[in-house]
Amino acid sequence: MNREQLTLTREEMKDFGYKVVDLIVDHFDTLPEQKPVSRATRPEMDQLLMEGIPLEGTDPDTVLDEVKKNVLPYTDLLTHPRFYAFAPSPNNFISTMSDSIATAYNIFSGGWISSPGGAEVEIVTINWLLEMIGFPVKEGGGIFTSGGSMANLTGLTAARKIKCGDDFGKGTIYLSDQTHSSNFRAAKIIGFRGDQLRVIPVDDHFRIDLDALRCRIETDRQSGKKPFCILANAGTTNTGSVDPLVEIATICKEEGLWMHVDGAYGGAAAITDHGRRVLKGLELADSVTIDPHKWLFQPYEIGCLLVKDHRYLSGTFSDNPEYLRDIKGNADEINFYELGVQLTRRCRALKLYMSMKIFGVNAFREAVSHGIEMAEKLEAYLRDDPNWEILSPATLAVVTFRYKPVDVVMNKVELDNLNQYISNTIIRSQRAMIATTLIRNNVSLRMSTVNPRGTFEDVKMTVDHLANYAMHYLRDYPV
Repeated sequence: MNREQLTLTREEMKDFGYKVVDLIVDHFDTLPEQKPVSRATRPEMDQLLMEGIPLEGTDPDTVLDEVKKNVLPYTDLLTHPRFYAFAPSPNNFISTMSDSIATAYNIFSGGWISSPGGAEVEIVTINWLLEMIGFPVKEGGGIFTSGGSMANLTGLTAARKIKCGDDFGKGTIYLSDQTHSSNFRAAKIIGFRGDQLRVIPVDDHFRIDLDALRCRIETDRQSGKKPFCILANAGTTNTGSVDPLVEIATICKEEGLWMHVDGAYGGAAAITDHGRRVLKGLELADSVTIDPHKWLFQPYEIGCLLVKDHRYLSGTFSDNPEYLRDIKGNADEINFYELGVQLTRRCRALKLYMSMKIFGVNAFREAVSHGIEMAEKLEAYLRDDPNWEILSPATLAVVTFRYKPVDVVMNKVELDNLNQYISNTIIRSQRAMIATTLIRNNVSLRMSTVNPRGTFEDVKMTVDHLANYAMHYLRDYPV
């Protein structure tokens, strides 16, 4: 080991590398037996890990053992088949290894001259995603980002530039009350005030109300505002709901507005027949966000913004300072630093590229379909028990529901407390991860079944635990 040069010998690298690979293989191989939920307080973690800066080095095996003992057991496993909260991220082994290759080679994917191979892989993989959602491959384009938040910010920045130029003080953006918080943050970051955002109510299916949308656009025009963008949902985090994309596209065409679709959660379902039906109209958007580290089963971080016309991105972000004059390249060589916020960019595309090549798109299609089917089975299983109330039906692998006992009279506050207790208890048990959300101001349990490793037996077992916790809570409750 040469500590001064931060290097190991060949044998030391192989020995350490094999131990890391064994650790990763064991993790994937034993996932169902592991606990999906971890819990620790800050004092507990300080006790395990807090120390001063290490002036001298430590044996690699010792450090790896410390990580195995004091770090890895204290992280929720979003890859676990019984992790149903938020947007699960069930990655795969091939993508994990591919990411290691990209990291080891430290591929810089900002400019073509630095990595023609990395840039071409990103181009090819973007083309696959364009085809998947129905965008034209020849004219379309896109860029990989750290996640959906950055992809939404990139798309909204392009919309502002293309539709408003440099004067966006009167610009107004339209989005529903189910829109992900990242979009509100993105608007704030790029300079929009709160009074420029129009939050439109939703209908009984949690989709943006078209009549209210049209009315607000007209009102804004009459008052001298400049409507320029509708931000539609393709799979909301709360319920998986999809806004009426075809109708929104019609409004955008009539009104000359930009249509951005946040499909960070649900956009990947376009790979399936069911998803294409639910997401009809996705192909009519100007820009679409998808998150491969959700429903395309990739490790963090990989989001993606896709645009119908690649010039939208270069026209928004291209800049040519003197120190980049030598890497400009020719018109056929794409420099991704000109298409987004980052100059320095790691090669995020390789993991998606390699996993799609090795498994094949049909395997991804079957995996997404499996998640949709699990949610539909979950809904049916809940409906068989009259004590469960469905608050939003299975939509793009999301179901929301609550325990509402038929033999006990409970007011809203009592029902909210009961369902919060159910969630808190299963999290404490570490059997499964199920968080709550609010559906029409009611505390709701929410399950997302996107993990292809999950089985219906996992679902049934989890629901049965939830019911048992509810009955325990109600044991001494007056009838």
